[in-house]
Amino acid sequence: MAKDFNSQKVVERYDGHIRRLIPGYELMHQQVDAILQSALSADAEILIVGCGTGYELEYLLKRHPTWRFTAVDPSLSMLQKAQALIQALGQSERVQFIHGETAALPTQPKFDAALSILVAHFVPHALKPSFFAEISQRLKVDGLLMTYDLMACEDPQQLKALPLLCQNNGLSTEQSQAMMERLGQDFFTLTFAAYQQLLYSTGFEQVQGFSQVLTYQGLIAQKKQEDILTSELSGKAVFTQ
Repeated sequence: MAKDFNSQKVVERYDGHIRRLIPGYELMHQQVDAILQSALSADAEILIVGCGTGYELEYLLKRHPTWRFTAVDPSLSMLQKAQALIQALGQSERVQFIHGETAALPTQPKFDAALSILVAHFVPHALKPSFFAEISQRLKVDGLLMTYDLMACEDPQQLKALPLLCQNNGLSTEQSQAMMERLGQDFFTLTFAAYQQLLYSTGFEQVQGFSQVLTYQGLIAQKKQEDILTSELSGKAVFTQ
């Protein structure tokens, strides 16, 4: 069964556990920051889809004092922890928090970039098209999307290596075995090619990879110049490759 992200116990353990569970977690955030910094202006507005406990918000707020953020998360417990963290930093005026999904935001294109980090692999295949189309609709022309997710494994050797790498990060043997059992049960993964196809079909172009650690991969894409989205994107396509 997938973790209950509304559980206070899960929320309190999340920040420590995620670093053992996701190899290269902090380096991935450093890469995201470097790419954003190279592409965005000093007055950028960024959408964070699935802000979790607020780690990426804290990291980016500290490094970019003139950027502004909108953070959405369907878990009220996660959102409240992120809010408390940002309030403690004294940066609440730079972040708008939304409890819910991206669909709750106004549809006018406002954001220079959107981050979906370790989120889309929890979204069922039938809902992925609308998930990404809703992000695209809220990006400015040429706005950037950056994602990072567990991918469908095309190399069995990587699956053998993943629990060993996680054990090196601090997971116990039992925890790493439980993680591997959950991979096929709790996640809706795509191959890299299918993920590219999904983004191309939901309003993005220039889709390419920017990072990979075994079965985890990051993709970067740009919103298309022309708006080709239609109402048919609302959950009709299914990506299972």
